[in-house]
Amino acid sequence: MNIDLSTLSNTNIYHVMTQTIIPRPIAWVLSENSNASMNLAPFSYFNAVCSDPPLCMLSMGKKPDGAAKDTATNLVVGAYCVIHIAHLEQADTVTATAATLEYGESEIDHSRVSLVEHANWPLKRISDCPIAYLCKVHSTSEIGNTPQQLVFAQALELYADDSVISQQNERFYIDALAVNPLARLGANQYASIGDVISKSRPK
Repeated sequence: MNIDLSTLSNTNIYHVMTQTIIPRPIAWVLSENSNASMNLAPFSYFNAVCSDPPLCMLSMGKKPDGAAKDTATNLVVGAYCVIHIAHLEQADTVTATAATLEYGESEIDHSRVSLVEHANWPLKRISDCPIAYLCKVHSTSEIGNTPQQLVFAQALELYADDSVISQQNERFYIDALAVNPLARLGANQYASIGDVISKSRPK
């Protein structure tokens, strides 16, 4: 089947893309609301896009009523955030934090997520996430006809639980199976990473 995307509605294009560009990593983003409460939301339009400086990109649409997502409101240039990589057992909680709340209401309270202080960092991080990037917003822009808000977050520090990381000389190694990351598929579907295989690149 060949699908002419120009004939589809925005909603149908979204559903096709999210069911075919799979699996996608999930950024579980903690940011601070203007009333000093914490906002927590998942985004699967997310990836690493640059190493120098280390940048992650988040892309987020609007709330059902057309208003900006709370995370987009919070992540202005210079704002701090923490991008977590959730594990498979957190699927229910990650999904719960996708609920649309009034701005200033905290998903931390609604979902009973446990936070922990992080030394020399203005925000806490989720206590049982094995990976967390501590970031400062580098730049933002809008793209598309809807439009989508793009946020480029510069990672200033990486937290990796000791159970998932090792070091040999100057190189760090992450045990993907130990991280057991939650991956996003289409519709209401998620996945684990399953088997891990190694293939050497040709010289």
